Amino acid sequence: MSPDIAVVGAGLVGASFAAALAGTPLEIVVLERDRPREDAHEWDQRVYAISPASVRFLAALGVWDAVDSRRTQPVLAMEVFGDTGARLRFSAYESGVAELATIVESRALQRALWHALEAQENVTLRCPARPGALAAIGAGWQLTLDDGATLAPRLLVGADGTRSWVREAAGIAVHTTAYEQLGVVANFACERDHEGTASQWFLGPDGVLAWLPLPGRRVSMVWSTPDKHAGELLALGAAALAERVAAAGGYRLGRFEQITPPSAFPLASMAARHLALPGLALLGDAAHAVHPLAGQGVNLGFADARVLADLLRAREVFREPGDVALMRRYERARSEDILAMRSVTHGLHRLFSLRGRLPAAVRNLGLKITDDLAVVKNLLVRQALG
Repeated sequence: MSPDIAVVGAGLVGASFAAALAGTPLEIVVLERDRPREDAHEWDQRVYAISPASVRFLAALGVWDAVDSRRTQPVLAMEVFGDTGARLRFSAYESGVAELATIVESRALQRALWHALEAQENVTLRCPARPGALAAIGAGWQLTLDDGATLAPRLLVGADGTRSWVREAAGIAVHTTAYEQLGVVANFACERDHEGTASQWFLGPDGVLAWLPLPGRRVSMVWSTPDKHAGELLALGAAALAERVAAAGGYRLGRFEQITPPSAFPLASMAARHLALPGLALLGDAAHAVHPLAGQGVNLGFADARVLADLLRAREVFREPGDVALMRRYERARSEDILAMRSVTHGLHRLFSLRGRLPAAVRNLGLKITDDLAVVKNLLVRQALG
């Protein structure tokens, strides 16, 4: 089988890339191990802060309107607290925008994208499908699945996560910085209304705590914290964890009640040495990973998908989607944005990890000065909006 494009991984980024090529003459095969869960009753532990730029991208695909609005929450304001009392506040109203971001459950968005692919005429979904071997053939690649089927796509796209099989099989090296932290996630019902405000605390040795607003009086917690402290949090019972999380945020939303069990994932900064090779491109977490303190990882991935799809759509002839020149254009178009976000998130992590009175005074003074300068705040907001 020789499709124009084979996409390994139908997660948010891989699925959005394939959906962005609807209506083109390109024949696309999307390979995925597991179908997304259809159960919409339980709250998903994993949520994302989708930037307005990413919302526009998904809306253009006809996907955003298919997401149940009862499972999304606009972020109208954000407050950042330093470890010695400094505060930085961003407001959508003061910045002249409708919202700073929209919180959405991973599973809800995944279902909407999956349904879009099922209805897309130029997409064939193969699920379950697992890659088994990859071989370079001329300027392209031959992909063998574990059931023995072979594909020789003109462009192979790896959108299969941080432990990307495609990236490793293609021999693309990565640079990784492990933070020796875990991101502990769980959802809680809260006593007071969050009023659409996201909150983030830099807690010194205990890491970074974030509350993301969910519909109703609910929040999603992401606590990026050293491995030992993460283990302590995960060992707590539901009531004890809810109390610990509420207390860490100064009971700003009153008492908490746990509504999903906690889970955790390791934190690291990662960058693939190449975003593309002749006939091959990496998207999303297969290409890069950043610290979650800025909440921009999935938005970087959506930008990857949009840029590569736009480059393919701009071609007058679709015969060679894996053309060397096109792959180089994609890599150049994305490298600066990715490097900038990795540098910012890594720098903030390092800055707030430093111990001692002087580093604490410097970083908290920086928060205070930024909060006093409306022009600087609005510039940061515009950058985050994409």
